[in-house]
Amino acid sequence: MTIRIARLGSDRNPGEGLRIGTVRRPPRGIKKADHAVKNFYDVWFPNLAPSDALLKESIPITGDQQWKIFKRRFLAEMKQATPSRDLDLLAALSHQTNLAVGCYCEDEGHCHRSILRELLETRGAKIADR
Repeated sequence: MTIRIARLGSDRNPGEGLRIGTVRRPPRGIKKADHAVKNFYDVWFPNLAPSDALLKESIPITGDQQWKIFKRRFLAEMKQATPSRDLDLLAALSHQTNLAVGCYCEDEGHCHRSILRELLETRGAKIADR
């Protein structure tokens, strides 16, 4: 049982399980009924997405300095009670079932899902290999 960190809209891996969209907005131009069919997500969970304010101030991230600022601010958001509990829940679930969390960004290295990976690992989640 593991959590896979995925790019939303990419092909699913065999046995991936429930795909959770940790994004602020649903995909544009895709009917809600097609979100799962088109490999975006089964459940939309914006609780673990960067806030609107952070996205407006940070995106697009164009360099390492800007990424460091984004990461610091996103980590502060994830320390709040609700997202912290949500991360604890996902980490615990990773020992019981397969699931995936993800975002649309092409480059995981400059995407909040890389930070979610780190936060889940520190909580003892079982993370699937890339």
